[in-house]
Amino acid sequence: MGTGEDRSEIVFFDVETTIPTRTGQGYALLEFGAILVCPRKLVEQENYSTLVRPDDLSLISQLSVRCNGITRDAVTSAPTFADIADKVFDILHGRIWVGHNILKFDCPRIREAFAGINRPAPEPKGTIDTLALLTQRFGRRAGNMKMASLATYFGLGQQTHRSLDDVRMNFEVLKYCATVLFLESSLPEILTENSWVSPNTAIRSRTNGNAILEGMGSSTDTPSSSVKIESLMKSIAEDNIESGHPIFPLVSRNVEVPHLLETNSSRPDAFNLVEFSAEVRESIQLDDMEEEPGSADSRQSSASTATGGYIGCTDFLEPNNISISSVSLILAPFYRGTQKIQILHNNAELQVCSRCLKVRFGISTRFVDYAGRPRLSFMVDGSSDLCQLLDAIDNLAQKLNEDAGSMSEWRPVVNRKPGFMNCPTIRLNLPTVVDANISRWVTEIYQKESSTTQKLMFSRFDVAELDSLITPGTLLDAYFSVDSYDYQQTAGIRLVAKKLVVHSS
Repeated sequence: MGTGEDRSEIVFFDVETTIPTRTGQGYALLEFGAILVCPRKLVEQENYSTLVRPDDLSLISQLSVRCNGITRDAVTSAPTFADIADKVFDILHGRIWVGHNILKFDCPRIREAFAGINRPAPEPKGTIDTLALLTQRFGRRAGNMKMASLATYFGLGQQTHRSLDDVRMNFEVLKYCATVLFLESSLPEILTENSWVSPNTAIRSRTNGNAILEGMGSSTDTPSSSVKIESLMKSIAEDNIESGHPIFPLVSRNVEVPHLLETNSSRPDAFNLVEFSAEVRESIQLDDMEEEPGSADSRQSSASTATGGYIGCTDFLEPNNISISSVSLILAPFYRGTQKIQILHNNAELQVCSRCLKVRFGISTRFVDYAGRPRLSFMVDGSSDLCQLLDAIDNLAQKLNEDAGSMSEWRPVVNRKPGFMNCPTIRLNLPTVVDANISRWVTEIYQKESSTTQKLMFSRFDVAELDSLITPGTLLDAYFSVDSYDYQQTAGIRLVAKKLVVHSS
């Protein structure tokens, strides 16, 4: 394969491994296969595949053989991974990696294999996991979205679970899905998801909001990476239509081909992943424990007596007044065919008030939005009644998420970290909006002194204004809604602060 400086090719790759049969047993590589694809012409340029002999042949169990058909005899004379490491490195390093479920399986196996021979692993320019991408963009019309299910859906034959065959099948599936999505986005009033019900499957479910793209060793918040993926998907679709791809005959005979390629500026672009990522990121923020922040600049603020702008307490219920039997969770439309979990109490949005919460960790700017602006949050100690309520809601939401077909890792809303088991913590998120490229938070913040509660008016909107107000040990009343997220293979519920009443010390 190419050894020059040009790393523009996209590499589709797949590995076959042994199957661990006992706790603590790792995977051993049995086969590696890859193809290089020209990103402009979308044709296979080169390919490489080889069986790999593991150091311990006893790792090839009957379970492993049933999975991929690779026996001990088949790999006895094959090269070891050390023998092919240079070739694999040259194929992968500095290119965009594509594969089905590679983020969770194939990429870790490659890194483990290089670590096993004490060599640095190759690094991608970017990574596209087609399991996550197609689940997000194509929906679950093909069932569980495994490669075998997608191949059956499009009539591509049986998956062999051999590396080079699976890689080529992955490439073909991507072409088919991209073509369908392109046609649907071009004529949404005529072509809908219902237009493409395959005779090979009747399984259909919701669209899942998992990860689309992982950049090399960095956040996926970079619009440039999304633009590349958007361009790739459009190019795949257009190339397949122009070349008479087999999916094209599914289009109604009454639809003229040239019209399918027209651009309608008033119609949302189904392939605009930059816009999609921006919208989704505005709605989520992953939970994680923060370290205690350092000192902050002083806050410049003035106070005025709260009047009509005060958020009343009648819309918010205290945890001990909320019966879990009155809480319901439903799947509601979210973004272009996707769904998300809505959490209701007596058929209205669940909004909670919890008083005298102690701040454990102050304002965090660890998370950022798609434009690099800070997403603010802080952590409080959870009271027993609040934790009990949130645990119950969390269990219901997790079950609904799994029943809906999500493959995301669920993160509990109540953090119970080692050393804090007797004092669980909860993250409160401060939503922000952008006006003329200036970020500001929308949470109403009040200060309580004796019997007087005053709304704070800030002179400027930056983190320093909040740092000295919301500090570890501070008591506050929190009024928040309970929201859900399912994005980048992580799901859970998050608490969005609508109002904070900070108690003066």
